[in-house]
Amino acid sequence: MNRGDLTDASSTISAGRLLALDLGEKRVGVAVCDEMRVTVRPLSFLPRTNWKELLRAVRELVQGFDAQGLVIGLPLNMDGTDGPAAKEARRLGGSFELSLRVPVHLQDERLSSHSAEEALRAAGHSDADFRKRVDSEAAAIILRDFLAKLAEP
Repeated sequence: MNRGDLTDASSTISAGRLLALDLGEKRVGVAVCDEMRVTVRPLSFLPRTNWKELLRAVRELVQGFDAQGLVIGLPLNMDGTDGPAAKEARRLGGSFELSLRVPVHLQDERLSSHSAEEALRAAGHSDADFRKRVDSEAAAIILRDFLAKLAEP
């Protein structure tokens, strides 16, 4: 599994859609890109329950969108080191890769939630709407950042 170093990721990723997850404690944000990897759109968040339910829901999304890979936000500390949340994201990434049999890539997600909050507030979303959208908007930012890394020479 790619541990966040994306320098060789483009050679290991099949063409097609990618699904991104922002793993929160209560909700999991979800986003998907089109087959050409030009557009990214947030989807409805998944409630964070137990591993079995999360795996089932993600498996359905991977199959439903025919996703060729999964991108998981890696919540590094601001100094770039792993904290407990990053270690958990790595652990879950490995579990998803084994269970779903699709490549799993980790993408540095520092400040993605903050950027998502700013974008939603700037767009004038209500507080209720904001809470429903922020996690998946963060997943969309994670996926856009990952795709930008893939496009680098």
